[in-house]
Amino acid sequence: MPDFPLAALLFSTLASALISGFIIIWFSKSRGAGSPRRDTQAVQASHTLPTARIGGLAIMSSLTLAVLLLRTQTSHGIAVPLLLSALPVFAVGLAEDLGLFASPRRRLLAAGASAALFVLLTGQWLLSTDIPGLDQVLLWAPIGIAFSVCLSVGVSHAFNLIDGLNGLSGSTALAASLALAYIAHGSDLTLHRDILLILAAAVAGFLVFNFPLGKIFLGDAGAYAIGHLLVWLSISILWNAPSVTPLAVLLIFFWPIADTLLAITRRLWRGVPIAQPDRMHFHQLVMRGVEIILLGRRKRRLANPLATTLTLPFILMPIAAGALLQGDRAAAAAACAAFSLLFLGTYKAGMWLAPKLRRHAVQSAQ
Repeated sequence: MPDFPLAALLFSTLASALISGFIIIWFSKSRGAGSPRRDTQAVQASHTLPTARIGGLAIMSSLTLAVLLLRTQTSHGIAVPLLLSALPVFAVGLAEDLGLFASPRRRLLAAGASAALFVLLTGQWLLSTDIPGLDQVLLWAPIGIAFSVCLSVGVSHAFNLIDGLNGLSGSTALAASLALAYIAHGSDLTLHRDILLILAAAVAGFLVFNFPLGKIFLGDAGAYAIGHLLVWLSISILWNAPSVTPLAVLLIFFWPIADTLLAITRRLWRGVPIAQPDRMHFHQLVMRGVEIILLGRRKRRLANPLATTLTLPFILMPIAAGALLQGDRAAAAAACAAFSLLFLGTYKAGMWLAPKLRRHAVQSAQ
């Protein structure tokens, strides 16, 4: 078996694209086989036509099959426990995607079960954060494990929250996978690198149909499962490579985490349930700005991928910084602070500008 799993990468990409294509054909002929879902009517919807949302099935299937191509390398490594641990959250997410309506509480519990299963199967969890004070608390294993499980649940949910535009969550996952693969390669964690590259290849195959036209969506199964895979591969890298600062990994997950924390703060401030969806995420503000300033509200199919294109630089910058600053704790901490200020400042500016643009659009139409 060569050091670089080129055959597995090609297989993962092609399998993911083919399965995605079959799902699209099936959905177009059956219209979801009578699914009771009404996604286009959801308050957070950014699409106008019913769309298959089981892209996660294509990604997880192709990832699993491609990993089997490396079975001689993975039989005693992290791949099998990683994929097994993802089953609970993937299954519950898939039930929601198929219209069985698994509640947010059940999805979060499933994410917690998947996280606990990974710890049970591998004996690995987050040992440190490079945050003074917190690391001393994490030295006690029960606290460290509980913190790791909660972090995993949060990141998994965060990838689902940013799955609001064509290609947004998928591109974030692709970039994060490549950045973590770069870190794993530099730390001589060949198996971690290979799994991350195969995951990136599977996501790339899915993105062929997801961006820019949005023929298939990631869905809860895909978003939650990808978040789970990425966060535990990251924790495993930190477990095996103490020279990598956790703050660099935080930069790689910066956008999903920042958007989720902002959503929680926003909903608490408004006095509404944390799980109640809204249309105030950063990417949704960008899309409305594109509609008001450039295209108009009747061209959402164009505004959607254009908003993704405009948002991606904000997502990719901290990911790139995390990969480059993997061994520099002070620089990674400074980058976290700088990107936090940039995120909050840009969001506040958008909130200030949005009503003015809306009034201007109304006046121009009169």
